[in-house]
Amino acid sequence: MADKVLDAKGLNCPLPILKTKKALKEVPSGGTLEVLATDPGSVADFAAFCRTTGNQMVEETQDGGVYRFIIKHTA
Repeated sequence: MADKVLDAKGLNCPLPILKTKKALKEVPSGGTLEVLATDPGSVADFAAFCRTTGNQMVEETQDGGVYRFIIKHTA
């Protein structure tokens, strides 16, 4: 279970990333943020976001057009 859930469904790039960046500030270091998105570009966007910020992608799944990312706040 994630410490915080961000519903970014229906939002297009770059809004899911911007909202994730803001939401991660509310997650304690070592905690996790679950992000739900529908933008197919979010898969590459979140991979790049984690690489550049130092946060860790713990899990990435897709179900019926909804992408689910679990990001560990490590940065």
